[in-house]
Amino acid sequence: MPRRGNRKRLKFRANDMSSHRVTVADFANSDPAVVKSGRVKKSVANAVQKEVKALCGLAASRVPSEDGSSVLSENGQYGSSDELEDIGNVNGISSRKKKSKKQKESSITDLTGGDYTIDIWLVLASYIRPEDVVTFALICKKAWTVTCTAVFWMRLYKRHYQRSAYLPVRLLPECMYILRSLRACVIRSLFHMYEPFCCRVAKNPSLPESTPNTLLNSKCLLYWCRKVEPGSRPAPLWEFNFKLKKLPPKQKNHCLNGLMPPAEYKEVHFNPDQDCCLLQVTTLNFIFIPVVMGMTLTYLTINVSTDMRHHRVRLVFQDCPVMNGKKPRGEQGVQIVLDPVHSVHLLDWWHPKYPFSAMA
Repeated sequence: MPRRGNRKRLKFRANDMSSHRVTVADFANSDPAVVKSGRVKKSVANAVQKEVKALCGLAASRVPSEDGSSVLSENGQYGSSDELEDIGNVNGISSRKKKSKKQKESSITDLTGGDYTIDIWLVLASYIRPEDVVTFALICKKAWTVTCTAVFWMRLYKRHYQRSAYLPVRLLPECMYILRSLRACVIRSLFHMYEPFCCRVAKNPSLPESTPNTLLNSKCLLYWCRKVEPGSRPAPLWEFNFKLKKLPPKQKNHCLNGLMPPAEYKEVHFNPDQDCCLLQVTTLNFIFIPVVMGMTLTYLTINVSTDMRHHRVRLVFQDCPVMNGKKPRGEQGVQIVLDPVHSVHLLDWWHPKYPFSAMA
């Protein structure tokens, strides 16, 4: 018997048909420790196809690979499935087509859509409800530009104008041709005439629960008090009004951020009461209040009065705002205590009872 040392090992030769060694472990009933994925590798399958092509001829080269993404061409090289589109289905395996660069470019151009003139958007804007104006403006930049024009707001006003509705002098039709603050005036008029907006005002509470938080760090622009007629009450009431300018809300991921109205429509969008509100506190008696105009509201609480029948309002004004949720110190700033309080109302700039100048 020949010695084991004289046995020659089977080595790979350069003239073999395949560059990959095909072993039993690459097929079924093999050791799972050897083949972890349980499927034939792509390189093994392509090597087998190359050997079969050389033995059986060109017909064998038409068999697609396992994933159907690459096949063999006539010269024995690998080619894409776009070059063999007429093969069809072989042995129940369908070949998938890859999109060429031209097809991808054409698909991208199809997704961009058409560019319509601003006149078309102006016609479509004539059918937009007042509550859908923001949604319409977010469609594209031309739709947003339409909502900046004076024509858009005048058509919106005329569409919902009612002669029976009571309107302030500035909101009457003969005064609406003034371009200055046209947008703000149309929005105010809609809360007098448009039924969904009127119902919204009637359903909203006079003082929302989030009022103490939303008014923090608001600047007091104006303050006044007036005597209210007694009516059915035996004694008159006193109404204290604080005109506050709230901090602009944080707008995240909003498409209209950074967009300014065109220069020719700045007068239309001018609104001196933007982000302003009126804190209206009605008391049973007159209470002396120091001057707080120009100061910042840093603390506001509404509690039950000592008589358990009314409210008690406490306000603290300081020279500078308090950031990071810190509470102001009691000895700092100006403290105002209103007790007993008959009612508390918070009116936004678009509210029908919000006082605004006729020259706005």
